[in-house]
Amino acid sequence: MATRQGLDASIINRLGADEQTMFFAVKAEFDSDDILIWSGTDDLVLNSETYTGAGSFLNISNVEENLELKSNGLSVGISGMDLTVVNLALTENYQNRPITLFLGYAMGGTNEVAGTLTLFKGRMTSLVIQDTPQGSTVSIDAENRLVDLDRPSNFRYTKESQNFLHSGDTSLNRVASLQDKQIVWGKTSSTAGGGRGGPGRGESEAGQIPNRDVFRT
Repeated sequence: MATRQGLDASIINRLGADEQTMFFAVKAEFDSDDILIWSGTDDLVLNSETYTGAGSFLNISNVEENLELKSNGLSVGISGMDLTVVNLALTENYQNRPITLFLGYAMGGTNEVAGTLTLFKGRMTSLVIQDTPQGSTVSIDAENRLVDLDRPSNFRYTKESQNFLHSGDTSLNRVASLQDKQIVWGKTSSTAGGGRGGPGRGESEAGQIPNRDVFRT
């Protein structure tokens, strides 16, 4: 599969062909199953998965791209789908579940995929189902993964956060005990006159720090 940074040879060859078919495919991932639909008719095998043809019942918002590092969203509308898709949307947890939009090219007049690239990859934020006389419509809004750059990190330098990332790691187990703890850096200077060969008041031995520097954590 090609990425946006480079088209593979199969897509480049199709762009120069006399007859070609461009399509969109959407993969919405849920815990028990996935919604796999594409903009053509009949079934389409893509990445060893079978996508159901939605035809004109699949509506996809414009996918924006520019030179700025910006988190653009995506909206997908599915109309007239069977009850299995509706039940999946009703019963499954959709929040922050992955969703991917592919742009593909098929051999002219067939459903044989020549190549694809990923137009959008993000997470679902809302899912709305509307019932009409013509059937049910599922509307999905998604946000780009770049939106995480605008959110503050919830990670803290604590035992709990470290174990969440690396189970069994004990490197931060004693962090809590260091809170408001005074740490004395260096050795204390002599308070009395130095004896024979020893430092006098205000003097220090070579290599020693004469005064206390107190740091608070």
